Amino acid sequence: MRVGVCILPELRWSEQQRLWQRAEELGFDHAWTYDHLAWRSLADGPWFGALPTLTAAASVTSTIRLGPLVASPNYRHPVPLAKELITLDDVSMGRLTLGVGAGGEGWDAAVLGQAPWSAKERSSRFAEFVELLDLLLRNPDTTYDGTWYSAERARTHPGCVQQPRIPFAVAAAGPRGMAVAAEYGQMWVTTGDRSSVPDQLKRLEDACVAIDRDPSSIDRLALTGLELPSGLESAEAFADSVGRYADEGFTDVVVHWPRQAEPYAGDVAEFERAVSAVL
Repeated sequence: MRVGVCILPELRWSEQQRLWQRAEELGFDHAWTYDHLAWRSLADGPWFGALPTLTAAASVTSTIRLGPLVASPNYRHPVPLAKELITLDDVSMGRLTLGVGAGGEGWDAAVLGQAPWSAKERSSRFAEFVELLDLLLRNPDTTYDGTWYSAERARTHPGCVQQPRIPFAVAAAGPRGMAVAAEYGQMWVTTGDRSSVPDQLKRLEDACVAIDRDPSSIDRLALTGLELPSGLESAEAFADSVGRYADEGFTDVVVHWPRQAEPYAGDVAEFERAVSAVL
C-alpha cells in the first residue's frame, strides 16, 4: 500500500514550499494538488495554479511522485496541456503522474463563458480528451480531428522522460469513464462513498475484462476526505483505515494536508503522528 497526500494550492510559495518538502521527509509516496481555477467554499480565497505549483514542488523535492488530482476538460485543451506536462515531467526528472477526470458542474465548468455540459457530453469529451492526450504524449507530431478536439501537427519534442508516456491516474465512476480508465489508465481514482466502492471496483474489473486487460494491472487509488473516511483521528485509526483500504483491493490511499479551518481542518502535529504510524 502506498500513501499520498493532497496539498491545496492556496498558500503563497514562501509558505507552501515547506509543506511539499515535509511531505517528502515524512515518507509519503506521492503528493498531489487540486487542478481547479477555484474550488467550492474556497472560491473567493487565495488559490494558485496547479501545474506551476507542481513545477515549483518538483524543484524542491527529489524522490516523491507528484501530480494534479485531477485535470479535466472543463477549461483545458489537450495540446497546450501536453506541452506543460512534458515540461513538468522533465523538471521532476520523471516523477509526474497525471490525474485526469471528466470534471463536474462546478464553477470551473462555466468560467470560460460556456454553459455547463450535460453529463453525456462531458463523458464524451472526456473520452476524446484522454485519447488525444495519449497520442500527444507518445508521439512527437500529432494530427487529430475529433468531435470535440483537434490538433494539426502538434509538436511535443522532446517527449516525456517516462516512456512511452507519463502514467495516467483516471478518476471514473460510471461505465464510460471506467472504459477510459481501463484503456488508458495505469491507475484508477475514486472519491466515492463507502457504499459505492464495491460496485465501482466491479465496474472497473468488467471494463478491463472487456478489452482483455488483466484487472490486477491497474492500480487503485482512494482519495479520502471528501466522501471516503481518512481515519486521521489517531495513529491507530489511520493504520486501521489504511489496512481496510488494502483489504478492499486498493493499492494507494491519499489524505489531505490539514488546514486551519474546514474543509480538512486538523492539527499538523497530530496529523504527522498519525501518518507516521503507517509511513
